[in-house]
Amino acid sequence: MLKHYDVTIESDHIQWLGEKPKAQNIRAIIIIEEEPSPTTQVKRTTPAHLIGKGKTLGDIVSPIVDQENWECLIR
Repeated sequence: MLKHYDVTIESDHIQWLGEKPKAQNIRAIIIIEEEPSPTTQVKRTTPAHLIGKGKTLGDIVSPIVDQENWECLIR
């Protein structure tokens, strides 16, 4: 039968958090929760050759093409 227990481990010392098992010899599978290291988190940046080259075509709020020219509105 499998049962889970919460523990903390520091330098090969186990501290039981809550109920402790009654058995003297225990086989355990340990799952470790690690925090991601800062080196694995890549910050995305704009490539230098693209900086300042973007253009806004039309108004940001209204479409660049008049609604009369929209083929999808014609039945």
